Amino acid sequence: MRNATESLAPMIGQAAEPLPAPEEPGFGAFFDRFAGARVVLLGECSHGTAEFYRARAAITRRLIEAHGFTIVAVEADWPDAAAIDRQLRGRPPEPDGEAPFRRFPTWMWRNTDVAAFLGWLRGWNTGREPGAQAGFYGLDLYNLSASVEAVLRYLDRVDPEAAAVARERYGCLMPWMDEPQDYGRMALSRGYAPCEEGAVETLRDLLEKRRDYAGAGGESYLDAAASARLVKNAEEYYRLMYYGGARSWNLRDTHMFETLCALLEAKGPQSRAVVWAHNSHIGDASRTDMGRERGELNIGQLCRERFGQDAALIGFGTHTGTVACATDWDEPMQVKRVNPSRPDSYEWLAHESGLGRFLLDLREGRLPPALREALMEERLERFIGVIYRPETERWSHYSACTLPEQFDAYVWFDETTAVTPLPGPEEAGPEETFPTGL
Repeated sequence: MRNATESLAPMIGQAAEPLPAPEEPGFGAFFDRFAGARVVLLGECSHGTAEFYRARAAITRRLIEAHGFTIVAVEADWPDAAAIDRQLRGRPPEPDGEAPFRRFPTWMWRNTDVAAFLGWLRGWNTGREPGAQAGFYGLDLYNLSASVEAVLRYLDRVDPEAAAVARERYGCLMPWMDEPQDYGRMALSRGYAPCEEGAVETLRDLLEKRRDYAGAGGESYLDAAASARLVKNAEEYYRLMYYGGARSWNLRDTHMFETLCALLEAKGPQSRAVVWAHNSHIGDASRTDMGRERGELNIGQLCRERFGQDAALIGFGTHTGTVACATDWDEPMQVKRVNPSRPDSYEWLAHESGLGRFLLDLREGRLPPALREALMEERLERFIGVIYRPETERWSHYSACTLPEQFDAYVWFDETTAVTPLPGPEEAGPEETFPTGL
């Protein structure tokens, strides 16, 4: 392994493109090569690292300003992101809507780097026509209660009779709003899905009445349809999570992919999106042991299958530093030291290249053939979510991957720092992605 590192690391150093700091004006221009894609997916190898957020913000700004991207879709719950999007695009807030990003892990989106990007995005949208504005959208499926409320608010406004029907259908889920995982336990113990039919029928009715509801505003309909889709998929997710295996993971990533496709369709054939999510969602799962051994798929894989070369998958990595995280679900945020990467990992090769920051274009024809062939040998890659346990890192945070097939490009920061959370209360959240927090 040492001989391989000694030969490969210098090759990486020669092929990689040194990057300026994300705060410097020229950073985003390095990613113009991906501007022709329909979807640019930007990863992170941990949920609590400032450099990853800043880099994604700089790349996204460039894609919006210079290349006309209008969708920023993130690994966050739809209702929370929708509340932010209303502020960013000058739309009035929903009456009685809950404050966004108050549930664990709040630091993932309530941090100073995200706040700075959203402040810029609001300024960008000011004075622009709605069709030229860039929106901020959540792809994830956990905030069940806010999604139910969003559907009912919309139907109360546009179709009170349909609202009454939806309330009756959703009534089955109401006892489980605060602790949706308890619904999953109940459904599993009884051996059936007592609330599935109502959630499915409400979504079906909304989709079938799209033209009838068009006069109430396209953005409002998009919000309601996405919320109804979330309720339908969350109901199934909380049942499947108790079976273990790949089923609940696959449902979640399929939901995120379907939500992304619905956004692209709603915004028209010329629309293009930037996606922010963890490397485990962004990198093609079929090129990792997630897919090869565990049968898991993800957004990156589904985007490649749907969009081909019009999907650009960009991963991010680091060697060491600090990270904002928790030791267990719903525990307080801590700043922990990240262990130096393992000698049998891709991160170690990147570290040994001697470059502090770089972009490595992994696509065939962009990387020297000898280096690409050598990197095709399967190695370990680190994945840190909102949970980080350095003492069990090899088993809880590393997976085997084939980097040049997993990503189209890899962005490296040798030493990184934890995000700075914004002040505010944190509410307990359901055990969604426990224990990995991905």
